Amino acid sequence: MNDSVMIVDADGQTRGTMEKMAAHRTGTMHRAFSVFIFNSKGQLLLQQRALDKYHSGGLWTNTCCSHPRLGESTPNAAHRRLQEEMGMDCELTELFQFSYRHEFENGLIENEYDHVFMGISDDLPVPNEAEVAGIRYMDTDLLLFDLIEQPDKYTPWFKICLEQVLEIYYQNCLK
Repeated sequence: MNDSVMIVDADGQTRGTMEKMAAHRTGTMHRAFSVFIFNSKGQLLLQQRALDKYHSGGLWTNTCCSHPRLGESTPNAAHRRLQEEMGMDCELTELFQFSYRHEFENGLIENEYDHVFMGISDDLPVPNEAEVAGIRYMDTDLLLFDLIEQPDKYTPWFKICLEQVLEIYYQNCLK
């Protein structure tokens, strides 16, 4: 599949397009999104990335993530990908954006301007086995402890933005 990504500048403004794997080989900054789904108990739905993903296979991360398609809004892309990866959908709120760059051992580079979304749902996920090796709901206190004890089990972007997601979640959802 010859997917393209939206190339962006440091402010998130679209500057063009590039084939997805070319962007990851060259480390060109592109638009991405990350979705965090909590249940009504305050547990975060995590996914373990499929073992054969082009990077980070087998690592635990947020509920789903990807790149918007050309001509697709980022919120619509987040809903689409939540359905494709986890077989579920719910209302999503964009929380913030952040940029990060990470070089992987296989030579690929993530250089993303990431839009972070959050939702609340008690629907049971139906994971796509081609995308997801495993799922689990995790209490956030246990998750934060596990991130300290076993950071290599989690994706780089997840470790970067989780605390800010939890701060917003606690401020808005646990009133």
